[in-house]
Amino acid sequence: MSAAQTTIGLVYDFDQTLSPGYMTDDVVFPNYGISVEQFWKRSQALVDKEGYDNELAYLKTMLDLLTPDRPTNAELRALGPKLRLYPGLPEMFTELEALLGPDHRALGVRLEHYIISSGLRELLEGSVLRPHVKAVFGCEFAQDREGRISFPKRVIGHTTKTQFLFRINKGMLEPHEDVNDHMPSDMRPIPFQHMIYLGDGPTDVPCFTLMRRYGGNAIAVYSPGDNTRKSFRKCWQLSAHADRVKHIAPADYRAGSHLRLMLEEMISEIADGIVRRKRAEVDSSMVSAPGF
Repeated sequence: MSAAQTTIGLVYDFDQTLSPGYMTDDVVFPNYGISVEQFWKRSQALVDKEGYDNELAYLKTMLDLLTPDRPTNAELRALGPKLRLYPGLPEMFTELEALLGPDHRALGVRLEHYIISSGLRELLEGSVLRPHVKAVFGCEFAQDREGRISFPKRVIGHTTKTQFLFRINKGMLEPHEDVNDHMPSDMRPIPFQHMIYLGDGPTDVPCFTLMRRYGGNAIAVYSPGDNTRKSFRKCWQLSAHADRVKHIAPADYRAGSHLRLMLEEMISEIADGIVRRKRAEVDSSMVSAPGF
């Protein structure tokens, strides 16, 4: 028996995709008196001189600079409401529901939102976005006997983000579920063709590539307030030269913006396609009554 496959999955990076900055720079470092410049200089030195992976380097640097008074995960979560967001968020998550009409809902079409980030999961768990998303995937710390963050429990880098796209595709959202288990394509709750991925640059290339390979949708967003054009050029390179993503747009999630128009069109096309497929399945299964 095949899965219903009536869910549309919208998947987002966070830093510089849903937020104009980096979550740690915005809320963690100011709260604990850490210099942003010195933090990233020290983190980069671990990468350049000692061969650390980027994500492990920043997590180790954070632990080093927060010692001996490391926070608890609950204290990190309490910083989540302070995260900056681009215009139109979180309102967009509710507003997009209006795109699904009676025909869509009658056949079970629905939207689900997910965040996959190399940032800290606890900050996202405490953010105003959390009630609107089904699952959040991010780096996590274990806690010691005193409840303070200790060793990294989960690390998500730009290459491992694709694992979580497969988790969403297969409905295997829990860490103990083996995403490598075989699952026929018709049993997967959210086909890649029903996904839309939003990211901001080179760290999202593996996800952009996967979306392109399996027929999904992807948009690279850039900061409209970046007068240096560095943010725009990252997206331009990915689209015009590297052929990694087809669509780019300024990160403005308000109704009527270029990005919202593209998102709404993609959602509507996917939703209408699901309705057509479901109706065709019903028609093909019907057997006409014998005539007289």
